[in-house]
Parts: sequence; C-alpha cells; structure tokens
Amino acid sequence: MWYLIGMDTSAKTDPFVDTLPVFTEFEGVADVGNYRPLPDDWALATADIVASTDAVSAGGYKAVNMAGASVISALLNALGQRDLPFVFGGDGAMVAFPASQLEITRNALAAVQAWVADELNLTLRAAIVPVSDIRAHGLDVRVARFQPSEEVFYAMFAGGGSSWAEAEMKAGRYRIDPAPAGTRPDLTGLSCRWDPIEARHGEIVSIIAIPGASRDMQAFQTLVSDIIALTGGEERGGHPVPVEGPEFSFPPPGLDLEARAIAPVGKRWLAKLWVVFLMTLTTVAIKLGRKVGTFDPDLYKRQVASNSDFRKFDDGLKMTIDVDRDVLQRIEDRLKQAEKAGVCSYGLHRQKSALMTCIVASPLQRDHVHFVDGAAGGYAMAAAGLKAKLAG
Repeated sequence: MWYLIGMDTSAKTDPFVDTLPVFTEFEGVADVGNYRPLPDDWALATADIVASTDAVSAGGYKAVNMAGASVISALLNALGQRDLPFVFGGDGAMVAFPASQLEITRNALAAVQAWVADELNLTLRAAIVPVSDIRAHGLDVRVARFQPSEEVFYAMFAGGGSSWAEAEMKAGRYRIDPAPAGTRPDLTGLSCRWDPIEARHGEIVSIIAIPGASRDMQAFQTLVSDIIALTGGEERGGHPVPVEGPEFSFPPPGLDLEARAIAPVGKRWLAKLWVVFLMTLTTVAIKLGRKVGTFDPDLYKRQVASNSDFRKFDDGLKMTIDVDRDVLQRIEDRLKQAEKAGVCSYGLHRQKSALMTCIVASPLQRDHVHFVDGAAGGYAMAAAGLKAKLAG
C-alpha cells in the first residue's frame, strides 16, 4: 500500500546479532547483563548533519530527520542485512557492521553524503571507526536488543565507544569523503508521510541524559531507572504515538522529501502521483473498513504505533515522550538533582508535536521501523543544550 518498491525481504542475518540478549521491558536498558561486546573485527559507521541546530532553527527539521534516517536506510539496503545494530539520533545515525563489509559501507556512506548535499542542501559528515581502535582507547561498544513489539528489535549501545566514535568524527578523524555530486544511494523504503503527532497529555519532550563528571555508572543506571519509572505512569510509558496509529493528510507533508529519496529528477512527478494514489486507496479502505488485497490499513497503523522507536539507550538515555506538566516537572527535578551531584549531564527540549520518519521493507511485512523525534528540533536541540552546558 504505502511503498513503491520493497527492500530485499530475503536479506541475510548476522550470527553475532542472533546471539544478543533480548529484553521486552524498556527498563532492561539499565541492566548491564543485557549487553554483549561487539566483535573486534567490527566497525561503527557514524554520521550527522553539520550545523543541524541552524537548519532546525530555519525550519528544516523534517529534512534534518530525513537525512539522519537516510544513513540507516542506505547502509541496510547496501549491506542487505536489516538486522544490523543501528541507532537514530535525529540529526544523524550510527550503524555497526562487520569489517568484511567495509568497502560496501564506505561507498554507501559516500553516496548518502552526496544525496544529502544535492537534495536536502545539508552537509552530512561521516566516519567509519574500527571497534579495535575504540578498545585501544580503553572504551567498549556493547550491544543489546530491545523488542518493543513481536517483529521489531532496536539496538541499545553502552560502553562509551559510540560516543567516542562520534567525537572522533566531529574532530575530522576516520573521515569518509562524499561521492561526486549526483551519486544516489539506495534509499528504498525511506518515507516521511505521517502528519506531525500532536501532544495529547501536555508537551512532547525530547531528553538526552549522559553520564556526568563523577563517572559513577551505578548512580547513572539508577537515574535511568528512575526516569523510566516516572514515565511509566503515563499512557504507554509516554509514547507520543496514539495506540491506533498516526494520521496522514493530502498532500502528505513529507511527499517531496520522499520523492527526492526514491526517484531522480525527471521521474519525481510519477513517484508523487503513485504515492498519492496509494494513499487515496488506503483512505477509502479505512473509511469503508475494508482491506486492500491482503493489506489491512487499520492493523498497519496500529503496528506503526507499536513498532515506533521513541526511546533508546546510546551511551546515555534518549527519549521523545508525551507527558503532562506534573510528570515533566518531576523528571526535570530528578535530572537537576543528578546533574548537581555529577551523575549526569542532560539536555531537554519541549515542543507541541512529534515527527515520524519510517523505513519499511514492505507494508505486508510486520517488521517496519519508525523513528520518532520532536517536531521542533527534538534531539538536535536537546543535544545543543547539553553541549552548551558541557562547554560552560
């Protein structure tokens, strides 16, 4: 229904990933026993948008999110391994992969950098950092799998290695240069069709909390558990997406961005027409309470809600949640207390709605993934606030 072409649904799986522990309650992110070290012969592909806060301030938050998700889409499509550990950061992303796939990954990163520059007028920097180099600096990359629904897993990262890799990238080391202008990555399945998701309980809040100067990881793990517990009293743990799924409108707000992702100049009008046709068909099916072939649009929307990645752990806690004023105040009080004690540093950004960017192999499969961020900068603005604190 929703996508022009499906990704390769026969994509191979990785033996290491199959050995990772799986937890189904998000509280498990604070349990070190849920994590396993990445193999020494793996590497991290990391990328982010340069001056993303400026782009967000200028109204380009949708393009920034699309650029971040495009990194995951391009690499998973190129490598043909949809189960590889990855994390979406709003204005960037990271994917862990076996070093045997180095050349393919380098080419995909270079291509997506060119596409972001050509089509989104943004600068995407990228790097590939070997896990062995991370460990040589006394850090680690440990991975766990969180299962929010029956068919979807999201990777959680701990050990300090992913943060170090990001800092090295920003310092210009391990750099991957962009491919020539006009190079296009395979972004099949990348989409941004849903309407902004309005807050229903108070505000949409994006939070980033990382270990503080004390490096007391036990105290930080307690903090993480406390924050999760505070959101636990909210509907579905503060999930910003309604259980019945998000809404869409005509034309969809991300139609042009999706057309840029899936079609070259000259063919985009056909891509747009096809997307609008499919969405019209879906709307009629929803209103009549009918399926489109074997596709059930109501079920799909509910799966979107259950599959959405609205909270994660990547060397720190990241959440985009819908909470009321009282819960938010208690969260802030707890974060301030921990920050004062040196347990954490944090950034927090409020907004009225959330955005969703999606990667879908096929609407007939249930393992479609959806990344949630704040609609007015979200993680990028929270990270900017955190950076300002650390610099001060």
